[in-house]
Amino acid sequence: MTDNSRNNTLRLIKKYANRRLYDTHTSSHLTLADVRQLVIENVPFQVVDAKSGEDLTRSILLQIIQEAESDGEPIFSIEMLTGIIRFYGPFQGILGSYLDKSIQTVIDIQSQTGAQSSEAWSEFMHQQAPVMQDLMRQYVEQSKALYLNTQNLFGLFGGVPPGQPGAGRKKNGDGE
Repeated sequence: MTDNSRNNTLRLIKKYANRRLYDTHTSSHLTLADVRQLVIENVPFQVVDAKSGEDLTRSILLQIIQEAESDGEPIFSIEMLTGIIRFYGPFQGILGSYLDKSIQTVIDIQSQTGAQSSEAWSEFMHQQAPVMQDLMRQYVEQSKALYLNTQNLFGLFGGVPPGQPGAGRKKNGDGE
């Protein structure tokens, strides 16, 4: 544990119109790499617009992810990114919760094994990727089936569940 992680004081980082980041704790300018290091060291911080005070933390974190995705081997494949985009809407909460719990589980395992930077941990996780993808696929399929069954149960789609008498008929008698 670093000295920074013991100090739970929220560090305020201001973003100026010229896109520069200023750490009010150290009275110095930061780069996205510096902010990434704060994340790695588990230093609590918030990024705000210097003029309006608007919280920009999420935006900065997304920029860091985008930068990291451009370097080396990306985490997010095109298929994964398109899948995430499709989840915005009715399944957004489900995916967000699943990803939060999955990432927290990996972090917990890392800290319990003390393998945060080891090559063995990296190799282990690389081998687990297909297993995790399959688990996610199964979870998504089950969630989708549950959601659709719930919608059909309450008639929220205005139709009759497939396989039921009257399925496929148009509402209001508008035939084809």
